Amino acid sequence: MPLPLVLGVDTSGPYCAAALVQGAQLLDVVCEDMARGQAESLIGILETVLARHSYAWADLDALGVGTGPGNFTGIRIAVSATRGLALGLDIPAYGINGFDQRQHTQPQGTLNTVPAPRDCFYVRHDAVQGLMTRAEAESLGPRMAPQPDTKTLVTSIAQLAAQHFPAPAPAPAPFYMRAPDAAPAKDAPPVLLP
Repeated sequence: MPLPLVLGVDTSGPYCAAALVQGAQLLDVVCEDMARGQAESLIGILETVLARHSYAWADLDALGVGTGPGNFTGIRIAVSATRGLALGLDIPAYGINGFDQRQHTQPQGTLNTVPAPRDCFYVRHDAVQGLMTRAEAESLGPRMAPQPDTKTLVTSIAQLAAQHFPAPAPAPAPFYMRAPDAAPAKDAPPVLLP
């Protein structure tokens, strides 16, 4: 059986990233820094990665997507695009959370954290899970692992998805560890006229 061709996608931070792997072998990776515009750029970046290797959408065996934690809107962009592509291509899409991405790339015995706003970190360690300050995370015991770069993270998404293939996959869903900062509007809704 040939090694699966897998496209990994991540927009959970201020970037738009894609990695193409065949089995564990990295074929290509593209990362563009952007605070906004991931929704408009994502499909074009994916098409570019495929075209550089003369692949079409139909050549893909599976997709992988970063599910967070991270930027609320960014996570939703990549997850919804990946779910739509998987449905249209009739291939599995594997959601890979930020902790699994880091565990795949960092030394055993280190504390894997995902950066959060205000010098805080999302932490998952033994029975402890949540948003913590740097001091709280460091007090857990294991040394905090350095944060990998975006290329390493998106490559691990694709490689982990390739490891899961051909197992069936539930539709990827965002992995949120806190509620969004936005609050519902306090204004009364407009009155509808008959």
